Order: sequence, then C-alpha cells, then structure tokens
Amino acid sequence: MAIRAVLWDVDDTLFDYTTADRSGMRAHLVAERLLDGYGSVEEALAHWRRITDAQWARFSAGEVSFEDQRRDRVRVFLGRPELTDAEADAWFERYLGHYETAWALFPDVLPALDVLAAGYRHAVLSNSSLHVQERKLRVLGVRDRFEAVLCAAELGVSKPEAGAFHAACEALALAPHQVAYVGDHPEIDARGAAEAGLLSVWIDRGGVHTGGPGDTGGAAVRRIASLAELPAALRVDTRFGAPSTFR
Repeated sequence: MAIRAVLWDVDDTLFDYTTADRSGMRAHLVAERLLDGYGSVEEALAHWRRITDAQWARFSAGEVSFEDQRRDRVRVFLGRPELTDAEADAWFERYLGHYETAWALFPDVLPALDVLAAGYRHAVLSNSSLHVQERKLRVLGVRDRFEAVLCAAELGVSKPEAGAFHAACEALALAPHQVAYVGDHPEIDARGAAEAGLLSVWIDRGGVHTGGPGDTGGAAVRRIASLAELPAALRVDTRFGAPSTFR
C-alpha cells in the first residue's frame, strides 16, 4: 500500500539543533564566565553534550520528567547539586536566550516540504515536549505545514519504543505501513520506525555516521544524505523485498 503520510523528527532533521546548541551554549558560557575551568570552548561543549545525553536517557527511560532532566543537566554541569528548581530553571532560561538566536531550518527543508505538500499528509513525532516543539516550529515558520505535533513528554512514551510511533499513526488514523518516518538518529529514529512497521527513512547529512541502525528484524531502512532524496525514497517501499539503499 502506498505511503500516505510523513512523520518527521524535528531536532537535527528539520531544525539544525546541533549548530544552534553549540552556538548558544558557547555564547552562554562566555556570558556566565564559566570557561576558566576548561581548556577550550569545545571541551566545555563536549562536557555539556555528554551530560545532556545522559540526562536525556533518564527521561527516555521514564526516570525523570522533561523539566527535571533539564534541571539536572544544569546541576551536573555546574557541579552544584544543591541548586533549587527555580535556580536551575533560571540558568537554563538564560541559556535558551542565546540558543534561540541561532535557530534555523536546514536549507533542504522548505524545498522538500513544498515538493511533498500535495501528495502526503505531514505530522511531527518528537522526543521533546509539545510546548518546546510547537513554539520552535512556529518561530521557524513551519508549524502550519504539519497537521499534528506529538511529543514524548505528553504521550508518556518515547522513541524508539513502538508505542510512540503507533500513537502518531493513530493520531493520523492510518496504519503504520501507510506512514513514513524521517529522522536523523540511526537507532532512535531509523531502527525504531522500522521495527514499529513504518517506512523508515534515515537522513544522514554529510555521512557523519560510519555505522547504521542495529537489528531491525528484517525491516529495511532507507538512508538518504539530503531531503532532496526523500520524494524518491517515499515512492520506493523496500520493506517487502526490494533492495535497500542502506550502506
């Protein structure tokens, strides 16, 4: 059966999160005078990224709320476990001010959405919160491109769990095999979508990943380097015997 809708990841798929995060945190660290304890800005950024990944894993596992993972990122980064919620929130809000000045879509996003607009329905499935991603999509000028935005914080289940993908399909009133999922992460997005029965399209801009999704139970993953390749990927369903473009 033909694909009728495209589900999109947001961060590092539509929105250049990595560049904005690095630029914003660099400006924030300078403003907060927090670079003295590091050999370089890059070292400080790497430390922030490791903490972010660790705290996000706790949120994905259901151990903490979305808000608490943010607060704990601040406490661990600063080495100040005694910070109150209000103090941690204030620090993070100051960071967000710098981060948001660097928000931008990838250059291939609008052309791809324009090409696909007439042929497919579109929605978002993100491991963030609805408040965060709704605002981001509005600021970036693309919220009206998506009929629904679903996020892990409100769903109570996050990618790569099949329940997250299935909840999004249910919101669209479509079966998983009628929906494609486009995301940048080889495991959370690509493997998760494939195992949930969606057509999985993994965008690997610049070929930054040397590996690929782990075991997908025989389900194929289509790997693209640009959203310019997406229309062709959606027209060729590799899950039922056709060769995959995964390399």
